[in-house]
Amino acid sequence: MSVELDFLAVLADWPLLLRGAAWTLGLTAVSAVLGVALGIACAWARTEGAAPLRWAVGGYVELIRNTPFIVQLFFVFFGLPALGLRLTPEWSSVIAMVLNLGAYAAEIVRAGIAATPRGQVEAALSLALTRAQTFVHVVLPPALRRVWPAMVSQIIIVMLGSAVCGQIATEELSYTANLIQSRNFRAFEAFIVATLMYLAMAVAVRHLLDRLGRHLLFGGRR
Repeated sequence: MSVELDFLAVLADWPLLLRGAAWTLGLTAVSAVLGVALGIACAWARTEGAAPLRWAVGGYVELIRNTPFIVQLFFVFFGLPALGLRLTPEWSSVIAMVLNLGAYAAEIVRAGIAATPRGQVEAALSLALTRAQTFVHVVLPPALRRVWPAMVSQIIIVMLGSAVCGQIATEELSYTANLIQSRNFRAFEAFIVATLMYLAMAVAVRHLLDRLGRHLLFGGRR
């Protein structure tokens, strides 16, 4: 049986594909900034916070890391309305992605913090720095330098995981690919194109984040 591929039927809808890619990159950008910030805050709470705070944050981290992302997404989109909080698909996707990345980022940053020599902390405290100043200026920068490659990989994983956000009608790339194949019945070609676009975006985002980390964390040296 011969198979005739028609990629032009898919590429004819290039505005939809570009819109989906833009949504994917936008969701990733917002989630990366907020998720890494949440992860840093949670890492601080687990290392410097009071016992009740450490337990609460630890419970959040374990809950997120041991449940599927799609379940977390459905809970935000379908579960929160039961509590009177209705969110658009886009906001639900952002919140779910931030919560997911935040939990993993917390453990990544905590690993970097654990590798910080205790003498550096004691030296900072002896210079009359507060514990907050010590964390921000002495502990956090080298910790982020140690774990930046792992953080970049986790951000890429979250970006690729955003493909399930199409299940709640967020118009990201997998949603638009599915929409296109529903119109022209070229499912194979549509998802091949989507796969190549995800690959290109992953490579580009990794390269961008590597350069950003080299500039901000390594002072242009690496």
